[in-house]
Amino acid sequence: MKKVAIVACSNPRTILWKNQKDKLIDFFKENNYEVIMSKYIYESNNALDRSGEKRANELMNFFNDFKIEEIYDISGGDMANEILDYIDFDIIKNSSATFWGYSDLTTIINAIYTKINKPSVLYQVRNLIDEEYKDILQKRFINRDKLFDLNYEFIQGSKINGIVVGGNIRCFLKLSGTPYYPNMNNKVLVLESLGGQVPQMITYLSQLKSQGVFNKINGIILGTFTEMEKEKCSPDMVTLVKHFVPKDLPIVKTKEIGHNKDAKAIWIGKEILIEK
Repeated sequence: MKKVAIVACSNPRTILWKNQKDKLIDFFKENNYEVIMSKYIYESNNALDRSGEKRANELMNFFNDFKIEEIYDISGGDMANEILDYIDFDIIKNSSATFWGYSDLTTIINAIYTKINKPSVLYQVRNLIDEEYKDILQKRFINRDKLFDLNYEFIQGSKINGIVVGGNIRCFLKLSGTPYYPNMNNKVLVLESLGGQVPQMITYLSQLKSQGVFNKINGIILGTFTEMEKEKCSPDMVTLVKHFVPKDLPIVKTKEIGHNKDAKAIWIGKEILIEK
């Protein structure tokens, strides 16, 4: 039996999510998983009841459990970076567990890679119980080869190779100026977003350009930009990115990374090779 843990290192879930939580645990149990839940999943009247230090300590308890193989974060939002200063990265380094999360958990995933060169997975297991996609998502999750098998379209260039960093563009930039921001030399930068339209994306891309990121990396993987695509913003994200980056920087686009309910997974902190 595979032992796993479920945490919420970013914003709390509302009590209304309890029914979905039960469905998710049922799925894991049906597939021979033993599931342990964090004490700090749900919201309370006082935000400090689940302070960053408390959430970090709970996370460290799970990384300290040598029987736990994977830790799934089912939250998102704004608050994940609050726990970074309380994380014991030596514990994570010596643990056999892999951290999974997306969106705001971009901060924790990249911090783990930056501090100890350990890869994590950009993915939201909460989607496994989505009524529209659960059949295909659950099959992919059990068959991990299909979960990580992404389809790409080249926008510029014909080859991308390097260690993957990044994730949600807004949340990734929260690491700027901190000890948790990765060295961008020769990296492959994955970018996606739930919210934000053209002004916000120009802001984020301007910051990356000012940091010299686009002159350091080996390429960009563009996932989905949910609000921009829903609103059919013009210019679109591909056009914006091409405006900010060197003309010889390889770029690929995929619909399979991001906040779509049927999104697939990608390793952050592992090398990737994409060729035409």
